[in-house]
Amino acid sequence: MCRPLLLIALFTLTVAAQVQADDELKAFPAAEDGRDRFVLHLPELEDESLVKVELIVGKTLTIDGLNRYFFGGSLETVSIPGWGYDRYVLETLGPVAGTRIAVDPSEPKEPRFITLGGEPFMIRYNSKLPVVIYVPSGVEVRYRLWRTEPQADTIPKG
Repeated sequence: MCRPLLLIALFTLTVAAQVQADDELKAFPAAEDGRDRFVLHLPELEDESLVKVELIVGKTLTIDGLNRYFFGGSLETVSIPGWGYDRYVLETLGPVAGTRIAVDPSEPKEPRFITLGGEPFMIRYNSKLPVVIYVPSGVEVRYRLWRTEPQADTIPKG
């Protein structure tokens, strides 16, 4: 008797979670052909103003371990009409650029995650909405959380 009730409860919770996830993404269209949609759900924090999210977009390539590389392109913030929510879009992943330090051709190449060039792409932490990123297929999206302390230091007059 207890086992069927447990199974019914688990099924109900699973369906409810799926319906909530679908409602949450209603404003964010599915990815077009040749593109992928990544969705990040952030857990609720006590003070979300102390945290920022860095979105890191790139691709893993097998290359030398000495030079520094980056991709051209930029992540853009796009407001969804009628909703006021933001989504983040990388239209194209540009060519790879990097330093040109001579490398011994016999050195083995290694897989490395190569990111977009430029400044880190930081957004505010908001657990109430998913972070939705659209990129060309084959591109990876990672993230990093940046935290700070609640107190601020005073700068003396100079």
